[in-house]
Amino acid sequence: MNGTGTQDTHSVIVVGAGPTGLLLAGDLATAGVPVTVLDKRPREISNLSRAFVLHARTLEELDARDLADRLESVGRPLENLQLFGRLDLDLGGLHSRFRHVLVIPQYEVEKALLERAERAGVTFRYGTEVTRLAQDADGVTVTVAASEKDSGKGSGKDSGKDGKDSGAPAPAPAPAPATERLRAAYVVGADGLHSTVRKSVGLPFPGHAVIRSVVLADVRLAEEPEALLTVNATGKAFAFLAPFGDGYHRVIGWNRDRVVSDHAPLDLDEVKEITRLALGRDFGMHDPRWMSRFHSDERQAPAYRVGRVLLAGDAAHVHSPAGGQGMNTGLQDAANLGWKLAQVVHGRADDALLDSYQAERHPVGGAVLRSSGGIVRLAMAHRPWSRGLRAAVAGVVDSVAPVRRRATGQVTGVGYRYPAPRGAHRFTGMRVPDVALADGGRLYASLRGGRFVLITPGAPETAAHPYDEGRKDRLAVEHWASDRRTAVLVRPDGYVAWASDSADPAGVEAALGRHVG
Repeated sequence: MNGTGTQDTHSVIVVGAGPTGLLLAGDLATAGVPVTVLDKRPREISNLSRAFVLHARTLEELDARDLADRLESVGRPLENLQLFGRLDLDLGGLHSRFRHVLVIPQYEVEKALLERAERAGVTFRYGTEVTRLAQDADGVTVTVAASEKDSGKGSGKDSGKDGKDSGAPAPAPAPAPATERLRAAYVVGADGLHSTVRKSVGLPFPGHAVIRSVVLADVRLAEEPEALLTVNATGKAFAFLAPFGDGYHRVIGWNRDRVVSDHAPLDLDEVKEITRLALGRDFGMHDPRWMSRFHSDERQAPAYRVGRVLLAGDAAHVHSPAGGQGMNTGLQDAANLGWKLAQVVHGRADDALLDSYQAERHPVGGAVLRSSGGIVRLAMAHRPWSRGLRAAVAGVVDSVAPVRRRATGQVTGVGYRYPAPRGAHRFTGMRVPDVALADGGRLYASLRGGRFVLITPGAPETAAHPYDEGRKDRLAVEHWASDRRTAVLVRPDGYVAWASDSADPAGVEAALGRHVG
């Protein structure tokens, strides 16, 4: 950035330093794209997480970034994911290196992603709020100002905090912060439910609140729960307990008979009552450090791209917390978008490649809205017929193998595949599991660095061909550990870009030119 506040138009600005924005920024910087992250919050990472699980597909994406093992060492694996009542999913049969959900608070994920992004050279500007966007044929101009919180005008509004008047005179209003203009080739809005980026490009966010007056609390427990994650729903209430790992537990609960404004006072007695209604006891909750209310929306933007502006994570879609799919879906958005933006910015692919982000991720976002919405509605069932339906659904998922596989694939993310062009190989668009390679390595380790991986038949000494010549920075050439005869080009996000049952060099080279550049 030069003295006028103008930025290189080969760069990307990411708005929002949550998990989605951090993973995306780290991917872009690793690929050699200059990235600036803007966030209106201060630098400190809050431990007031809503997300508590990483699913198998997200762990695979993090494995491709050499982060999964670190997070596995901090979190705790759970092979059965309980959704409500008698419906739980056995994850032991997943065709993945990660046959479990990892119970881990969101702030630990953010910490790992932040460190990676900083090592890769991402520029961070905290306390910086986007006020306006304007795009043209060559780039996007972003107008920013110091955020209200950064200028000392913010105030905490969480229920459960005692805000007493000290009697001192109110401070004089701070002067309006100076604005600055930044310039980039593309802007990505990863700035959440109330996204300024989404509003600036005029995108609606249709939907509605699926459940109101959900309570959140961080508490200590006198009695340790038997399960790592404790969840249950009755006709009257539901509750969820998860450990932070620091002696506190997060409680999420809802009482059908106590639906009030998000701003209504909340005390520990109400949290205890909800927990007793849903779980049968309150585990001796005490010493809350934070309590609040929120409502859960179901919304999705009709488009994830408007010209040079793109949306990811909660800026693009929000849904109920049922199934723990929110943070995971956003991280998978970022994994899909990052390598595509890098290819376009470096001139290795046409700008039209970015349209495939919408084509691939928008349907997934819609499917997550439907599945999480279905789970929460069944959890809230209270009439006899709806509770009967819930029992029937649980029975079908438990006893019908194809239904169970589909449900497990949707919740964990491993079951999604992307649309393929007409006439493409049957593997195109499929997620590739962590297959073994001829040199003793594995696919997701080879994907590290944001590379494509070409897997061809034959042992290295008999299948040598300089496919990576001139592309070593973005292509790894590997060979099957098995006798498979198919040649497969795996994208940096772990999906098949191209495949052929005849691995002739001319065909492979043409595919590499088309996809890798």
